Amino acid sequence: NRLVLVLERRPKKPVLKCTVTMESQVDQAISTSNYNALSRIFTTSWQSLGQGEQRTLSAYFIKASLASPTFLPAAFQSASAISAMRTALGHLPPSVENASDNKLRHMLFDYLVEEEDYRAAGNILAGMNMEANDPQSVYYTPDAERTDVYVKIAECFLNEEDYVEAETFVTRAGTSVESIPDPENHVALILRFKSTYARVLDANRKFLQAAGRYYDLSQANANANANSNANPSATGDGASDSEMMVDDDDLLEFLGRAATCAILAGSSSQRQRILGLVFKDDRLPQLDSIPHFKTHSSIVTKMYMNQIIVRDDDLVTFIDSLGDHQRALMSDGLTIDQRALIEHNMVAVSRLYTSIYFTDLGELLGVSSARAEKIACKLIMDGNLIGGTVDEVDGVLNFDANEPELVSWDGAITSFCTQLNKITDAVRHHY
Repeated sequence: NRLVLVLERRPKKPVLKCTVTMESQVDQAISTSNYNALSRIFTTSWQSLGQGEQRTLSAYFIKASLASPTFLPAAFQSASAISAMRTALGHLPPSVENASDNKLRHMLFDYLVEEEDYRAAGNILAGMNMEANDPQSVYYTPDAERTDVYVKIAECFLNEEDYVEAETFVTRAGTSVESIPDPENHVALILRFKSTYARVLDANRKFLQAAGRYYDLSQANANANANSNANPSATGDGASDSEMMVDDDDLLEFLGRAATCAILAGSSSQRQRILGLVFKDDRLPQLDSIPHFKTHSSIVTKMYMNQIIVRDDDLVTFIDSLGDHQRALMSDGLTIDQRALIEHNMVAVSRLYTSIYFTDLGELLGVSSARAEKIACKLIMDGNLIGGTVDEVDGVLNFDANEPELVSWDGAITSFCTQLNKITDAVRHHY
C-alpha cells in the first residue's frame, strides 16, 4: 500500500488587487482631504502588503499628492497627513518618477521652518536623494543646489543647538561648494555657507578658526570689490555691484563676532595675528555703538597691546554679552572666558617682569599659586609663553627678556602685510 499525500494548494494573496484598491482609497482620501483615512492606510491597512507593494503605494501617494490642486499645502496643517507623508517618504523605491519625493521634502521643509520646528525640517531635508555624477538621473543635483540644501540643514540644526549634526552637514556643503563651476554667480550662497561654517566653528568652541572666518566675512565687500576690479565680467548674471554688496550692519556684526572669538581663543601667535587684524580695522570703534559689542574694542585693544586686564565694568559687560556656549565650564574648572583671560594676563605679565613668585602671580591672576603654576607650565609646553622657565624649588616663574628673532620677524611681517592691505584698499577706492 502506498501512502498518497495530497498537498493542498493555498490560494495566493491577491496582492496586486489589494494594492490597486489601496491606491483608490488614497485617491479618495486626497480628493476629499480625509487625513484620518490616509493615516489609517499608512499605519494599519498597508500591513497586509509586502515591502515592494508598500514602496509602490508610497510612491503613488506622493505623486498623487503633488498632482492634486487642492491637497497641498493645506494638508500640512494636519498632523495625521504629515505622519502619513513621513511614513511614505521612509518607504520608497530607489527612484520615484520626476523626483517627486524630493519636491515633497522641499515643500514640507518650508512649512516646518515656518512653524519653527527646525529639527523636523532638517531631518526631512536630510533624507533627500541627490545624485552628483549622473546628469541623466532624475535625482541629479548641481553642486550649487546641493550646497544650498546642506547649508539649510546645517542652519536648522544650529537653531536647535545640535552642533554635531550642524557640523556634519556644513562639512558636506564645504565639499560641494568647492565644486561650483561658476562661483561668481553664487556669491550669496557662498557667503551663507561661510557664515554658517563660522557659526558652527564658534558653537563647537573652535574660537581661533571661527575668528578668522568671521573676519574674512567682515571684509566681504572689500573682497568683492577686489575681485570685480580684477575680473570685470565676474558678475556674469548682470547683477550690479550694489546688489552684490553685504549690508554694512551685517559686516559690523561679523567684525564683532571676530573680536569675541579672538578674545576667547587660547593664547597663541595665530590669535595675536587675528587680534592685530581686528585692532587695526578702522571700523573697530563703531562696535561701541552696538549694545552687545560696546566694550569689545576696549578689550581687544588691551589684549593686542599685551596689557593686564582687570575685572572692571568693561570686562563684566563683555562677559555678560557672551552666549552660553562661550561661558561653558571646562574640565579644568574654569569657564572659557576665565581661562582666556588668565592665559592673556600670564603673557602680559611676561612682558612686565623678568621673574615672579607663583604666590604673587596667583594673586595677580585671581587663582591659587598651584593653578597659576599649572597654567604657566601648559603655556610653556605649548610654546605660547616664549622664554618662560619654572623654578620649582623657589616657586618662581622666570622670563627671558630677549624676544626670539623669529617672533620679532613674524610680528614685522604681520605689520607690513596689514599696512600693505590698507594702502592697496585706499588706492582701489581712490581710482
